Amino acid sequence: MIIKQHIVLRVSIIISCCLIVLGLLFRNWLEKMAPTFLSFNVNYFGVFYLFAGFIVVGICAYLAFSKFGNIKLGKDTEKPEFSTVSWISMLFAAGMAIGLVFWATAEPITHYLYPPQGEGSTAESADTAIKYTFFHWGLQPWGLYGIIGLGMAYFQFRKGLPARFSSIFYPLLKERIYGPIGNAIDIFVIIISAIGLANSFGLGALQISEGANILWGLSNTTAVSIVIIIIGTILFMTSAVTGLKRGIKYLSNFNMILAILITLFIFGFGPAKHIIDVFITGTGSYLNDFLSMSTRLAPFNSEEQNWISNWTVFYLAWWLSCAPFVGAFIARVSRGRTIKEFVLAVLVVPSLMCFVWFSVFGGTGIYLIHELGNTVLGDIVSSNVTSALFAFLDYFPMSSFTSILVMLLSLVFFITQADSGAFVLAMFSSGGSLNPPNRIKLIWGGVLFSYAIILVIAGGLETAKSVLIVFTSPLALLILIMCYAILKGLMKDESEIKSEYAEDGKEVS
Repeated sequence: MIIKQHIVLRVSIIISCCLIVLGLLFRNWLEKMAPTFLSFNVNYFGVFYLFAGFIVVGICAYLAFSKFGNIKLGKDTEKPEFSTVSWISMLFAAGMAIGLVFWATAEPITHYLYPPQGEGSTAESADTAIKYTFFHWGLQPWGLYGIIGLGMAYFQFRKGLPARFSSIFYPLLKERIYGPIGNAIDIFVIIISAIGLANSFGLGALQISEGANILWGLSNTTAVSIVIIIIGTILFMTSAVTGLKRGIKYLSNFNMILAILITLFIFGFGPAKHIIDVFITGTGSYLNDFLSMSTRLAPFNSEEQNWISNWTVFYLAWWLSCAPFVGAFIARVSRGRTIKEFVLAVLVVPSLMCFVWFSVFGGTGIYLIHELGNTVLGDIVSSNVTSALFAFLDYFPMSSFTSILVMLLSLVFFITQADSGAFVLAMFSSGGSLNPPNRIKLIWGGVLFSYAIILVIAGGLETAKSVLIVFTSPLALLILIMCYAILKGLMKDESEIKSEYAEDGKEVS
């Protein structure tokens, strides 16, 4: 086992270093070819993203309310390691983090101005904007996180397998998870997770840099973004060495409180009744049209197809790239929960929190434009999405102060997601250790830093989107195979339990 865990670590580091060097040497080529990569993968693999996102929600819902719902992710006598509040705070901070802040106002307003169907800047496009924003941040991403987290927690804590992504495939591969096939799965997932994390860091750096430019006139350049990434890296590496029960836990709780306070501030000074109406109507519309949005590829409408590619498919690719490390982290902090409790907390609670967040920021942003005629806000969002939230805050009291709080929120989300990401990458590459060595966390911290720098230098958000979609295409298929492995493992577990009860002369309900 020691030799094999070293193989995963060494090969992952070698591949990562090769990608970093290639990214630096061919960054101009990467920026130029990014749109071509994006178009190819969307055209040929888009259906896998949509199907994977849809199917995991159905499986999670089935498991929660099926006969498997009462199975504990651990021994039957184990109690949860963390309080419910800290547990939800940690999984939410690891799951959405920087993206939630970056797109808070930008995405709903962009969809309002440029909807997938129909004319923009209308009442219909406003409804569509909220519905699709909920769709992109609702059940599907949390379903992807949840199914991986459920699989890892079940096989780790219930079956005693190592905390490796390949452990989920034990019902199919058996002891081969410890051989070349299992190692290859872990290495692939490690590389994907590192790139997904780097994309989030790039978003955070761009937004903090934009905030510094607006507030203090600091030029918003690539060099400034790199400095921000360096500072963030130093901070999250410091947090990483403090351990799971200190650094990540305290920072996640702090971020949750800060996010709630900012949300309440906007709600209090904004159109409160309108925000409530947006939340209720948007949730209802999302649930009503969930099936059609989950399966829509618009084969006869090239314009709408491009919209779906740039938004829906990109998001699913992003969630897929984040799913292994977020799922593994959620699994690590979910020991002692039942499957039903786990699914409801991971699938429903964060989705509703995202709906509230976008109702407050996105719903109010659209209200400022559509009802109050502040079209300048729309123009700013169209020209520079990184400045969207700061431009939005200018319509409220104490905008300079709230902008600083938003920058702080982005920074702490940066730290918590990087911290949890480095923790999971170290866990995957150290034989599945639940408490990986600090030196391995620091190694992965350096890799994440390097990836983020390359993506910022090579064209920022657009290049990152293309790279993500290219690398995550095979992962969509792997997720579907993984779902089958989890169901097979649970059914075998149930069969064994029935056999044990039968031998003891007991009845199984």
